[in-house]
Amino acid sequence: MRAPPRPAARARFRRQLPEERRLALIEATVASLKRDGHDGLSIRRISAEAGVSIGLINHYFPDKHALVAAAYRHFDAQLVAAFRRAVANAPAAPRKRLRAFFAAAFAPPNLDRDVLAAWTVFWSLYRHSPEIRQVHEETRGGYGELLRELLRDVARAAPARRMSGRLAGIGLTALLDGLWLEWCLDPGKFRPAEAVKLCEAWVEQVYG
Repeated sequence: MRAPPRPAARARFRRQLPEERRLALIEATVASLKRDGHDGLSIRRISAEAGVSIGLINHYFPDKHALVAAAYRHFDAQLVAAFRRAVANAPAAPRKRLRAFFAAAFAPPNLDRDVLAAWTVFWSLYRHSPEIRQVHEETRGGYGELLRELLRDVARAAPARRMSGRLAGIGLTALLDGLWLEWCLDPGKFRPAEAVKLCEAWVEQVYG
């Protein structure tokens, strides 16, 4: 008796639209930078990460600078979106919304040593890559503007404040960035919850 025919094997890969393929290359670049730092800038490594030929990368991006700039834009947008989701899901009280921002700053996906590896690459390219400088100008308003908006709301509800909104934004950003960097370099130094507590204490000193 003949065995019944086997069902046809499913195609391993489906045909991707150009937008999907381009996004896959961008995400592969971010993954390569997070894993390998500056070594991850290699087009050969990025193509291996994406599982495509180098020629396909050249089809979608005129050069490596354009690809890395697109990765920077995508990477920043993902992180800022995580902050906005955290704030949107918080109670309406200004202090609680600001606390949700702090908690997001010291939690994944932002609190990740691999994220520091990618940021280090992007920062190092700022002086020498016009494409990176352009993306930096485009994206720097996302995180900063959200924080300034939250501080303005806190200031309106505060009985008194000890410095201007501009200086408060600069000071709090420096505190957040410093604590984040310190944790990425040495995660055992303090707990994320302690970083949130330090930021809240700073706000209390400024706004009462």
